[in-house]
Amino acid sequence: MYRDLGKPYTEWFDWVLEEAEVYDYGRYPVKGMGVWRPYGFKLRRYILEILRNLLDSTGHEEILLPLLIPQPILAKESEHIRGFEGQVYWVTHGGYEPLDVKLALRPTSETPLSYMESFWIKSYKQLPKKYYQIVSIFRYETKATRAMLRVREVTTFKEAHTVHEDFEDAERQVLEAIEIYSKFFDELGIPYVISKRPEWDKFAGAIYTIAFDTLLPDGKALQIGTVHHLGQNFTKVFEVRIQKRDGTIDYAWQTSYGVSERVVATVISVHGDKYGLVLPFKVAPIQVVIIPIATKEQRKEVMNYVSKVYEVLKNSGIRVYIDDREDVTPGEKFYYWDLKGVPIRADVGPKEVKEGTVTLVRRDNKERIKVTINTLSSKVLEVGRAIDEELRRRAWEAFKSRIKRVKDLNEAKEFLSKVKGIVEIPWCGNESCALKTSEELGADALGIPVSGIEEVSVGDDVCPICGAKAVTLMRYAKKY
Repeated sequence: MYRDLGKPYTEWFDWVLEEAEVYDYGRYPVKGMGVWRPYGFKLRRYILEILRNLLDSTGHEEILLPLLIPQPILAKESEHIRGFEGQVYWVTHGGYEPLDVKLALRPTSETPLSYMESFWIKSYKQLPKKYYQIVSIFRYETKATRAMLRVREVTTFKEAHTVHEDFEDAERQVLEAIEIYSKFFDELGIPYVISKRPEWDKFAGAIYTIAFDTLLPDGKALQIGTVHHLGQNFTKVFEVRIQKRDGTIDYAWQTSYGVSERVVATVISVHGDKYGLVLPFKVAPIQVVIIPIATKEQRKEVMNYVSKVYEVLKNSGIRVYIDDREDVTPGEKFYYWDLKGVPIRADVGPKEVKEGTVTLVRRDNKERIKVTINTLSSKVLEVGRAIDEELRRRAWEAFKSRIKRVKDLNEAKEFLSKVKGIVEIPWCGNESCALKTSEELGADALGIPVSGIEEVSVGDDVCPICGAKAVTLMRYAKKY
């Protein structure tokens, strides 16, 4: 089970964002928009570094598109605009002057990038082409907003867009995107299921959508990443034509995939405890905090040694900070840095000075480890890796305990009511049966396991709605 947070999850989440100085939400005078504070912005930056490295190492190139999209371009792919038209922010004036053409604040970038690709890409020799950007997007979310999880300005929208010669190569790219995201979430210790979204819940303009879902401590599912096979839907309307290797001319094929600051919210949520943040070592803004423990008479000697400890860690590339406040007790400092989620605390007092040692304390399990200053850096890195592995292990353990395969709706209702999480139910493949199941359970259909990634056998199981033989499993959960 998930750890005790000491209060209901949503209340805890708001508390930890404010008290740990991560993100200020609800006080900026535009609904659905928050402010990243310095500590949170650093956490965001280190998380994005992992993703950037994964994308760069697989041949993706970073770009930056304009924020404003002319209405005729956004509206060109009809299914796509129908999926977003109720959420678009429109710019209608430049100063006092009405604009000739309305401009949309970017809700996503398939349309403007396809427009530009019609100028850039002419031959199969240029393909595959992989672009990405990390930007703000704007959607007029009409449901209740919540910090990072459901906002009107998504400030950390990583969207990748790729172009291919044929369907098969675009399909290969979908699999590569799934692999990239799997590595990304694994690095952060975030557990997930990968599902093919049902036809009625796919991205507007896509042939199909693959989604990554996790569970937050209250048992609700959260979509943390999506991958879309776009086919030729956008290239046809924007005339992105290429010469193929056989000399013929055809429309190119595309994929797109994205994540948002929900990833940061998930890192906070799946690892945190009642004392505050518990951050993975690799993304923590401060990896080690040094706490001097000394009387007034001992302070000079201890601080000289603390400076030496600091230099040893800093020179090894470790993000380290000295809390040398004299008007705050060591106990108050312990509480403060626990709240901030710093993975390792380094206690230094007269005893450590005399011995030439440092006492390390792990944030995740409070284990105390005494090390010599000569082995300090290597030990800190070793402990950091152990912390990350332990966070990953226990997050997956808690996650798996909240997924259950059931055969009938009564068992599914009981599980969703008592345990909360994800149920997997045999499905005949008919949309009406899935929608009826959703209605009966008061839960959303997340999708089916992805073929080739997860082996699923339904044997002689039948659909609990119509009684026909099941062809796969459908996942259901209450979700954000």
